[in-house]
Amino acid sequence: MRSVLRFSLPTPAQCAAMDAMASRSTGISALMERAGWVVAQAIRARYAPCRVLVLCGPGNNGGDGYVAARYLERAGWPVQVAPLAEPRAGSPAAEAAERFRGNRVDFTAVNAARADLVIDAIFGAGLDRAPSDAIMAVLSASRRLIAVDLPSFVNGLTGALLVEGPQYEASVTFVRPKPGHVLYPGRALCGDIVCADIGMPQDCLAHAKPNLFLNQPGLWSIPEMTPQDHKYSRGVVSLCAGQVMPGATRLAAAGARASGAGLVRISAGASAEAYRLGAPGLVIDEEPLDALLGDPRRETWLCGPGLTPGEVAKSLPQLIAAGKCILADAGALGWAADAPEKLAGVAVITPHIGEFTKLFGAPGEDIVSATRDAAKRIGAVVLLKGAVSVIAAPDGRAALNDHASPALATAGSGDTLAGVIGTLLAAGMPHWEAACAGAWLHGEAGLRAGNWPIVEALDAHLGDARAEAIDRARRLSCEKDDLAVKRRA
Repeated sequence: MRSVLRFSLPTPAQCAAMDAMASRSTGISALMERAGWVVAQAIRARYAPCRVLVLCGPGNNGGDGYVAARYLERAGWPVQVAPLAEPRAGSPAAEAAERFRGNRVDFTAVNAARADLVIDAIFGAGLDRAPSDAIMAVLSASRRLIAVDLPSFVNGLTGALLVEGPQYEASVTFVRPKPGHVLYPGRALCGDIVCADIGMPQDCLAHAKPNLFLNQPGLWSIPEMTPQDHKYSRGVVSLCAGQVMPGATRLAAAGARASGAGLVRISAGASAEAYRLGAPGLVIDEEPLDALLGDPRRETWLCGPGLTPGEVAKSLPQLIAAGKCILADAGALGWAADAPEKLAGVAVITPHIGEFTKLFGAPGEDIVSATRDAAKRIGAVVLLKGAVSVIAAPDGRAALNDHASPALATAGSGDTLAGVIGTLLAAGMPHWEAACAGAWLHGEAGLRAGNWPIVEALDAHLGDARAEAIDRARRLSCEKDDLAVKRRA
């Protein structure tokens, strides 16, 4: 667990558990002092001295604000604090408030409008209800805004807007980003994200048991090539072919080949001749599907790209009955609409929001919980594609993939993604890790392809994307080794 904590995205409830444990060891006051110092340093690095107003709530977020105000004032900045309400007597926030001896003003829109820079230290990530109109009037009157942790009207768990609010220039958070920093629409209003270490003991983070992660190399490791590799050790990806939309099947096959599959085969049946006009590196099978399922080297199958629901009905139940490792997409998801239990037995599904809604219902604001519930319901990994993709496993683990480009929003991109994930499944990666890695590689290829690429252009970048992922994971491994050496010394 410790090796993946660096990728964790703790929820507000898990952050509260971390704070509770820290209060028994490091102490909340010490962490608050460091957090406020970090905020002040981030502001000094970004701005020249100017008139600052710090909006302080009554809780720990407000306590961070009082500390930041004290450090900015000590550095010679003109600072005022506007308390929403006084902290509870005897609390760490009350102690921080007492130590700030500078100017205090009323919590009003007029005072916010007079300031050059307003620091929102009202609520942070823990609020789950809309702030009052009076609070929002003060925030909306501010010319430039910085958040301590998260804008006070953004849900830290879901990224939903509790109420419409203004744009921030930056958000300074601590230990790890929260889901609300990554998920839209809140992400769009957070501005630049600054995440700082404030000395929270790692045991406190481990105690919180986060099971949501930011999808990056190191969370998973891609199999590397070795001198002993051959096409079967790298893995065979097999695809069920459709007669009506062969282009989608070809795109998925090309994605599998470009991302490193040892061998890609298309089960085309009566359509074999049409598929033989494609890439020469593909193997086209014209035998009936049931005749191919006995080959133990062909364990990984893609079913859905380019298939009609009727074609899926003839192939997917056979694959499930044979116990194959199956990625189901496109036509397979349409076939199972309103009856997702028909997908029980597959390894991974990769719906976009429309397909997900037809299968499981609209996900609502909490797309992470909805995707987790879907994964548990069918016993398969669910990759919900979007601006930030959610990858959830039946055991509750989930990852957010924001490593992507709007250039991927083009027809056929999902077919390429299916091929990439198929390659990683065929190489022996566990299902959730393969889906996470596939989403990242697909996104990296999109970033490398530049503006307005056609979907076929992604294939040219998948090999470099895979090499980049391996290199990043190696570097992270070296960092961990260096840290271990320093600790021993």
